[in-house]
Amino acid sequence: MSEATTSMTPGAELSYASVVHMWRGRVRSTPMLTAMASRGPKSWVTMSWQSADIRVRKIANGLLSLGVQPGERVAILSNTRVEWVLADIAILHAGAATTTVYPSNTAEECAYILNDCAAVAIFVENESQMEKVLSQKSELPNLKHIIVLDPLQGENPEAVLSLEDLESAGKAHAAAHPDHLDAVLVDISSESLATLIYTSGTTGKPKGVRLSHDAWVYITEALDQQGIITANDRQFLFLPLSHVLAKIAQVAFIRLGVPTYIDGDVNRVSALLPEVRPTFMVAVPRVFEKAYNRIVQQGTSGSPAKAALFKWALGVGREVSKIKQQHREPPRWLRMRFQVADRLVFSKVRMAFGGECRFCISGGAPLSKDIAEFFHACGLLLLEGYGMTESTAASTVNTPEDYIFGTVGRPVPGVEISIADDGEVLIRGRTVMQGYHELPEKTAETIDQDGWLHTGDLGSLLPSGHLQITGRKKDLIITAGGKNIAPAVFQNQLKAASPLVGQVLMHGDRRNFCVALITLDEDGARAWADEQGIGMSSIEELATHEGLRNVIQSAVFRVNEGLPRYQTVKDIHICSEPWSIENGLLTPSLKVKRSTVESRYADVLNAFYAGTIAKS
Repeated sequence: MSEATTSMTPGAELSYASVVHMWRGRVRSTPMLTAMASRGPKSWVTMSWQSADIRVRKIANGLLSLGVQPGERVAILSNTRVEWVLADIAILHAGAATTTVYPSNTAEECAYILNDCAAVAIFVENESQMEKVLSQKSELPNLKHIIVLDPLQGENPEAVLSLEDLESAGKAHAAAHPDHLDAVLVDISSESLATLIYTSGTTGKPKGVRLSHDAWVYITEALDQQGIITANDRQFLFLPLSHVLAKIAQVAFIRLGVPTYIDGDVNRVSALLPEVRPTFMVAVPRVFEKAYNRIVQQGTSGSPAKAALFKWALGVGREVSKIKQQHREPPRWLRMRFQVADRLVFSKVRMAFGGECRFCISGGAPLSKDIAEFFHACGLLLLEGYGMTESTAASTVNTPEDYIFGTVGRPVPGVEISIADDGEVLIRGRTVMQGYHELPEKTAETIDQDGWLHTGDLGSLLPSGHLQITGRKKDLIITAGGKNIAPAVFQNQLKAASPLVGQVLMHGDRRNFCVALITLDEDGARAWADEQGIGMSSIEELATHEGLRNVIQSAVFRVNEGLPRYQTVKDIHICSEPWSIENGLLTPSLKVKRSTVESRYADVLNAFYAGTIAKS
């Protein structure tokens, strides 16, 4: 094991006993300032910390009136919205722990999680999600109450009540038992269970990750120490709060007092960004990949003069980016060129993110270095971070003053990173989970006796202390010739090399050579078809078009040129079926389910190797 790198900083001690106490401190400090905002029919509706707290206490008292006991689990099955945050903080106030459930989960998947965590109540977004739970109610002996966030139409089914009804019950409970809630708060400690987040299940059944109040409080205070986000910022939160990355953004805005605009409708993110004008935003790489594809496609299509201007501006931006990455100031003549390029091209790129974004934080999956450098050339800084659900997400992060593209930054204060002899990244610190719920053997396999969390990721530490992730141990391809290949290298480079590419899966374990399955980026493919004057309207038709295949194949050749021969891809298949959460090929956090995809396309993959001898 290599020597551990730590960023332990004096003064990073716990100042709040729990997320609840941190919330109460924020309400006392800035009661009348804006806490959150939700999109109304015509405009954004803001909510002060004091107003939010009034509702939190009503909901918490409502849960107490239902008999929810300290330590019990209450689930949330909803898209990201203000009420998600209110319900979460209220659950914690009641001394219970929040179990997050992806709204895209099937009824059977929801039932598995609710049974596994023994949830006694659940908040659901609407009647559609309510029906999903009710269809499994007979299989959920512990579940006693279903609370619907949206107004209910008609008579309530048994055990179902609206959020409005719960708040009314909470108000009555507080009047009858004015000291009950405060008595519960006294017993919430730093080691109390705060959140049970289930892994997305790329392999096998999801596992419940137990995260304490201490883990959340500590990581938010560590981020506060870094000073990259302040109360003067403005956040747009749209990621699913069922995922640990969005939960970090949620809990951090409490600690930092950042006004946060919340809307989980992914279909209108691009329309809402110019309204919110966030100064920073947290997103997964797929968001930036799609934006990159759209920008490149628009910039290179149209008239030759327009394409030439885009190419010239990008060349200037890349020169400036290269110098800034060396922490130097560009010469005056280059700054003047950049000002022209910025006015004509880059300002429009940044407007797609609201126009006032100081930086974006990317996490949840690997971000292509090429895409990060592209946006930096356009004047938008993408800062990649790293962590797992099991480490409360934010273990390392690049900062505006200290970033290296292609890395995930240095450890946040108090987190230790070490590299095992086989290249596995290990994490130690107070952010590491308490363990997997009811799975002591799995916990022991993941956290060793010295407290190191074995991540399953492969990486290395640069002399500067920045962590570089090279792939997943379980995804590692070992060719028939015994060569080890991290598929993420080719996959990320190809997505950056062609705006037509959506998802990529490199295949070749125990094979004589590697191939790739590729899906189309729908927007990029349609734009290409329009530019070529092709009348095809469906992605299925475009996936079989020889001209489009040739364009993608050219991008594959370009990527191959920069790789050792054994790491190159010899052939490709363009899939007519998009990979999605709905068809089970992506996790809710938009990661490719490798084994599921390889199983779905087994005949296609085997055909590549017909006549060759594969090593079993």
